[in-house]
Amino acid sequence: MILAVLEQTKGTLPESSLEALTAARELAKISNDQAEVVLIGSQVKSLVSHLKGCAKALLVEDAKLDTYAPEAYAKIVAETIQKRSPRAVVAAGTDLGNDWMSRVAVRLDLGLATGCTEFKFEGANLRVIRFNWGGSLLEEAELRSNPKLITVQPHAIPNKPGEGAEPATETLSVALNEKDFRVQVKQVLASEKKGITLQDAKVVIGGGRGMGAGENFKMLEDLAGLLNGAVGGSRVATNNGWRPHSDQIGQTGQIIAPDLYIACGISGAIQHMVGCKASKKILVINKDSEAPIFQRADYGVVGDALQVIPALIAEVKKAKGL
Repeated sequence: MILAVLEQTKGTLPESSLEALTAARELAKISNDQAEVVLIGSQVKSLVSHLKGCAKALLVEDAKLDTYAPEAYAKIVAETIQKRSPRAVVAAGTDLGNDWMSRVAVRLDLGLATGCTEFKFEGANLRVIRFNWGGSLLEEAELRSNPKLITVQPHAIPNKPGEGAEPATETLSVALNEKDFRVQVKQVLASEKKGITLQDAKVVIGGGRGMGAGENFKMLEDLAGLLNGAVGGSRVATNNGWRPHSDQIGQTGQIIAPDLYIACGISGAIQHMVGCKASKKILVINKDSEAPIFQRADYGVVGDALQVIPALIAEVKKAKGL
């Protein structure tokens, strides 16, 4: 059996969880096995309709678990593994998914591979490919412990809805105490940003050092408005205070996967490319023709973004009849 542990937020499954679910179903298929799912939180039974193609949904319902409690989550997952004896356990490679899976690996003395992009069983072992060294290389690794623990790199495996009937459900009972809640989320700060998010946008426009100043991001906002997109920034842009950290695209920021990423005045540091490499198409605007980012570009414009963007805005308006 392949076990998927899915992250849910306010009664919804984020795209990263659906991608992890797809990975679990694929692993089950290639190993001629079945997939089961663990859902943690209150009223998670409402999410079962999203789990078609799985044999069983294991529910741990407790209102206290709606807010992430790492020790409690790790205990639940570890005990479920001991009871169900899966061949492999899959979670999303998000901050939370990597956190609780690391804790589970320590509790059970198991091997864990995070950020996986590909995987296949070779006999009793699981061979995976994952990003390493800030995304600058792909590492091939083999997991030999039982069960195998992996997290799936966001956007690496497209979400494919399952087929068939909804899974049977089973409520799990795990004895939790105060010690399991000694680490808690005390406050969640809502983003002040309104409109489409970097995660959901089909078009993302990123600005870097070449934008020169925070006020120059206004033209990127104008272009994003015309294209129904969102604006982000490089680490330089956020460090300079031109954009909030929540808008940072890269290894330590947002991982995006839009249909089109327009990179303006961004050189293309490895850490930034980790965040945007899942983009279907990349358009680069940079006055430095030797900028490394051109090596990753599908389309490129050698020119000053401060001059190219206004011209691009004018052409888009013309095409839209504005």
